[in-house]
Amino acid sequence: MKNFTKAAVAAVALLASAGASWAFPDRPVQLIVPWAAGGGMDSVMRIFANGLEAELKQPVNVINRTGGGGLTGHTFIATAQPDGYTIGGASPEISFYKSLGLGDLTPESMDLFSRVSLIPAGITVKADSPYKTVADYLKAAKDNPKGTMLASGTGVGGSWHIASGGILKAAGIAPDAVKWVPSNGGAPALQDLVAGGITAFTGSPIEAKAMLDAGRVRTILLMTNERHPNFPDVPSAKEVGLDWTYENWFALAAPKGVPAERRKILFDAAQRTMQREDVRKGMMDRGITPVWDKPGEFETYVKAFTERGNAVLKDLGLTKN
Repeated sequence: MKNFTKAAVAAVALLASAGASWAFPDRPVQLIVPWAAGGGMDSVMRIFANGLEAELKQPVNVINRTGGGGLTGHTFIATAQPDGYTIGGASPEISFYKSLGLGDLTPESMDLFSRVSLIPAGITVKADSPYKTVADYLKAAKDNPKGTMLASGTGVGGSWHIASGGILKAAGIAPDAVKWVPSNGGAPALQDLVAGGITAFTGSPIEAKAMLDAGRVRTILLMTNERHPNFPDVPSAKEVGLDWTYENWFALAAPKGVPAERRKILFDAAQRTMQREDVRKGMMDRGITPVWDKPGEFETYVKAFTERGNAVLKDLGLTKN
């Protein structure tokens, strides 16, 4: 009788456990964005969150946790309770915090599901800027003393800083000829640009779309091999003779250790989300390229991306590890 009772209790426990798994998620999921509202990642992740809500049948609440050049939000994702109810957006900065001496956070610190988007870097100036072309901008960077011109878009050593240093180096100019002013993302940097506080925003014109449409700023270069369909009048780096391309990526991440069955539910729902027409169209209409990696593809990509970025950071004199 005792053995029967024990078996019955075990069976009930097993069924309860399975039921809990089947029920996941049974409450809202929070999606952490380490950058300011209105910026590139924020825009991407809000489009993604709307689709993910439909797939999970639960609210997905986007929460902006800014500061520290993205380190605050990324650290929150990596150290969150691994119960599946906290996921987040990861940006390329996670590849460089350690080499910059800012902390031990690396791509291996969290569970990276896949990239969800790619957006190209560019050079955007104020509408009344004297720099009508990229040639004007680069000539000024070469001729003026270091620090005369200022650029921004992320923290020191962040992705858009690497984009700035890389394009200057490709033009035969010192990568630090344009001084970097740290910001908590594209949105505050663009506000600084229109206020006259900086010379250029070297993030993606996708982040600047509202200001471009309003005629408050102008994009004079895209760091791509070809012109972008959403910005047909903006020359690519390749066509002006510059051997430098740079695309920022945003990825879906979670803390390590999420139970396998819950991770699979999240992963499968995210994969379906990136196949949704409303999500793909929402991104592409803004000039954002939707992406979902095959298993192992993202890890290979991140390794090459990190090596390339660290080479520029070394030229900028910023690497410490």
